[in-house]
This record gives sequence, structure tokens and C-alpha cells, in this order.
Amino acid sequence: MENDSLNAENVAELDSGAEGALDSGASLDSGEVAPAMPTPEQLGISITAGPADGMPAITVGDTFEFPVTVSWSVQGSALLVVPAGSVNAKGLTQVAMSQESARSVKDGKEIASITFTYKIAAQDTGNLHIPALRFEIPTQMGQPLDLRSESVDIRVNEPFNPLPIAVGAVVAVCVLLAGLWRAKRRAAARAAATAKNAAQEALRERMTVLKQRVNVADSREWLLELEGVVKEFVFEKFGNDAGMNAGWENATAVNLDALVKDGKLEGWEPIVEEFAHARYGGGKRDGFENRETWKAAMRLMGIEE
Repeated sequence: MENDSLNAENVAELDSGAEGALDSGASLDSGEVAPAMPTPEQLGISITAGPADGMPAITVGDTFEFPVTVSWSVQGSALLVVPAGSVNAKGLTQVAMSQESARSVKDGKEIASITFTYKIAAQDTGNLHIPALRFEIPTQMGQPLDLRSESVDIRVNEPFNPLPIAVGAVVAVCVLLAGLWRAKRRAAARAAATAKNAAQEALRERMTVLKQRVNVADSREWLLELEGVVKEFVFEKFGNDAGMNAGWENATAVNLDALVKDGKLEGWEPIVEEFAHARYGGGKRDGFENRETWKAAMRLMGIEE
């Protein structure tokens, strides 16, 4: 843009309604009162502040651009527009300023403009204000024409910190996994308790049948059946791990003699000896002897009638 000062002829060309308002022929030395300065609106000069599409999201520490455009109807004239202030305000610091001139045609009229682009650093958060910016257009009357933009409110946000979200997500995942683990443990405990109760109930039923046969069954056969029930109990008591360590694949592979010898079946010694005697020959036994053996086995297995 040409760096010409605004003279009386150019101002008159901007708006014929203001013709003579800035007439340089009016001399203050003659004692006459100087004519009033026309307003920018009377001269067809306008000023707009801020981006056309609105202010962007701003985070503390950002540097953003804030344009201010002064425009007027050309009509052969050229204006010199001088910035007369800065955007420095609470939480805002001007770091640079550039300007660019342009011309366009609107409604058949040629429009000239000059855009001042302020680079501003946001140094605080919250609701901040870009102040009204002042510009001067020199005239031959000695008094410059004064222009002011509107002040603009902006919001400056805290910087995004992903750490709390990440920590919250990790905590939530840990809580979820802990809940699933507890639920799985409770389900496994319930399943184990159900299986144990079922096994104990099965043993109780078999022991009930043996009780009913203490007086009528062959003593050797009866003792060997009782031995099978005891092996089932021992297999369940020591579990699969102990069973595998001992080379057990099922209850029939349980070696009661070895367990007694290792001291793992305390109190079972007399009964296990009766089982061994029955396996290797046996002999006649009274029904009350079988009943006493049955009672001892029930007590050692912890089964109530």
C-alpha cells in the first residue's frame, strides 16, 4: 500500500458527504473554529478484529495469530494506517506483528484493506481479553484520524495431561482383573466344595451299605470292600498332586501300607493291618468285629451317620 498521508482531497473522495470537513483552507490562524473531524464510518473506513472463522482452541504456552483488518473504498485514494498500541494484557504477550495489503471488488466498488497480524503468546489460563487495538491515520490537519477495534474475549485452557487418564485406566483394569480373579476363585472354591461334598456323600452311601452287611457278608469280602472305600477317601484327601507324586492314577492304585509306614495315615494302622490280613487269607470274624471296624473307619474319615 502506498504510504501517503490522508489529505483533504482524499478524505473528500472517501465520502462526498464529508466534503469540506477536512478542507485545508480552514486556517486556525484566522481565529475561526476548526471543523470537527469526520468519523471513520462517515469516511467509509471499517475495522474488524479476529479470525473470520472464530478463535481456535488455545492452550497455555501456545502462540496464536490474531488478525485486525482496516478496509475502505478506494476511489483513487490511499491511506497510511499506523498501529498505535499492542495486545499486551493480563496473561497475553505480543511477540511479533506483520501486515499485508490487499484489494478486492465488492458490489462493483474497489475495496482496499490492510491486515495487521499479531502473534500472541498465551501465558496464563482462564478467561482472558485481547484489548481494543488503536490505529491512527495521519491527516494534513495535524490531528490523526483515530480507529479502534472491538475487544475480544478468549479462553485459554490447561495443557492436556494424559497421565491421570492413563493411571485411571490402569487402576480400572487392575480393579477389573482383581474382581474377575476373586470371582474365579470363589467359583473354583464353590466347585471344589461341591465336588468334595458329592464325594463325601458318595462315601457315606457306600459306608451305609457296608453297615447293613456287617452280619451277612463274608468277612474277607466285606473288609476288601471297606478297603476300596478307604482308598477312595485317601485319594480325595491327598488330592491329585499327592496322588501323582505317589504314582497314583486312580483310587485303586493307592498304597495304604506305604502311607501308614510314612506316617501319613495316623490312627489307621489297625484297620490297614486288617485289610492286609484279608488280602492274604483272612478268617472268620463276628459281625460285631466288622461293626467296630466300620465305626473306626467312619471316625477316621470324619463321616457322620
